[in-house]
Amino acid sequence: MADDDKNPGREIITAYAQAHFRYFRTADGTVYAHRTGHPVARPIRSQGTTGSHRQELMVGLYRDGHGVFNGSALKEALDLIEALALAEGVQPVHIRVAPGRDGATWLDLGRDDGLSARIHPDGWDIAVPDPREVCWRRTQLTGELPVPVKDTGGKGIDLLLRLTNFADAKTECLAVAWLIGCLAPGVPVPAPFLTGPQGAGKSTGGRMLVRLIEGMSGDLRRAPKSEEDLISAVAAGWVTALDNLSHMGPDLSDAMCCIVTGAESVKRALFTDGDVHRSAYRRPLLLTGIDVGVIRPDLAERLLPLHLERPRVRRTEAELWAEYAEVLPVVLGSLLDLAVQVRAAEAETPTDLRMADFAHLCAQLDVATGLGALAAYRASLDDLNDDVIEGDLLAQTVLRHAETIEPGTAQRWTSTEWLLRLSRLCSGDDVRALPKGWPTTGKVLSDRLKRLQPTLAARGVLIDSGRTREGRYLEMARPAPPSHEQPRLH
Repeated sequence: MADDDKNPGREIITAYAQAHFRYFRTADGTVYAHRTGHPVARPIRSQGTTGSHRQELMVGLYRDGHGVFNGSALKEALDLIEALALAEGVQPVHIRVAPGRDGATWLDLGRDDGLSARIHPDGWDIAVPDPREVCWRRTQLTGELPVPVKDTGGKGIDLLLRLTNFADAKTECLAVAWLIGCLAPGVPVPAPFLTGPQGAGKSTGGRMLVRLIEGMSGDLRRAPKSEEDLISAVAAGWVTALDNLSHMGPDLSDAMCCIVTGAESVKRALFTDGDVHRSAYRRPLLLTGIDVGVIRPDLAERLLPLHLERPRVRRTEAELWAEYAEVLPVVLGSLLDLAVQVRAAEAETPTDLRMADFAHLCAQLDVATGLGALAAYRASLDDLNDDVIEGDLLAQTVLRHAETIEPGTAQRWTSTEWLLRLSRLCSGDDVRALPKGWPTTGKVLSDRLKRLQPTLAARGVLIDSGRTREGRYLEMARPAPPSHEQPRLH
């Protein structure tokens, strides 16, 4: 270029970028860019293999006849653009699902042209969202979904369930409720745990559920070795699916609780001395496995067991997935139809369940279809409570002691006194016979009982703690049952 001195490359790049792209920042200060009128945004500092803004800027300059510029000119131009963008308004970017205007929800179809499904109170349609309303962020985990079929008459749900091996109608309606929950960005949904005998098609069923949201490239993966790796994988997609789990340690269990109900990760930003990088996340989670051992009570409240059975007739993988790909547009269209119906249904929110948003969704699904999803959800939580109790000797011992408490009364002692009484009940006065993992101090006992509170409450035993002038106490109570109902203890 002959006029480089008068019009340096960084000015040409900056002028071109501002004419063809819009720049904005997110709440954490990351600057994104999207081509004018196109809803897919990329961070301007990204070097990712899914296509960075730097790459699309270089290609645009070359194709529009402005030539090729060296790295220093691009860096100087992007530095200036980033500084200018920090003064702009804040706008979030979304992966796969996003809230829109007027009560609408958008579903990213993962297409290059930006076409997305808009679910609104009057139905759903296919359109390219206004980037000022919704901006999509794409990663390697963002697969492409087919354009959904209109006017399916609900047959797509039946086509999907015909390809799976769910054990009964209760399991099927819970799976459908979870899929609808995945389309609502503001609703925490419990994590489906696909269980069943070997050969029941747990991994295949999990893939079918995931690919209905994430596209045919969506897949299951092994549980990461560290919590940091798990958070990175969760942040890069919408549905995180972990396959063939055989054990859930305390760290993995706690991380899963955070993923389901939401948390924030804070770590030092790269190449800085004191700045931090914040990553807030809440994602749908899906698990498969035969048996994961003892389930911690807090995770049990966030699980959704889906039981599968071995199929009577086996089909080849190629045949099965060819049929799935063929019916996927119809299945997705039926799911969107059902989501519209469920959101329009009016139902009371159950106030006694931890995942109240999902329980309300189940109640709405019942109003719209009469499937009995809320009752199935309550039954599944009841089964999980049984699993927690069967795997926890302390819970079993507390329930045995609670049988000596008259309904409508309570017992109050210090945590040390409770430890002595429960230890004697467990071991028969021989403290040497106490099992490994039994609480060793009153403080440990108090902490364990606090974790078991929801499980014990579901069996009619209430645990409370407090302080008097004499010191701290633990209280165990059995509320008086209604006159028409007998107390239930295990």
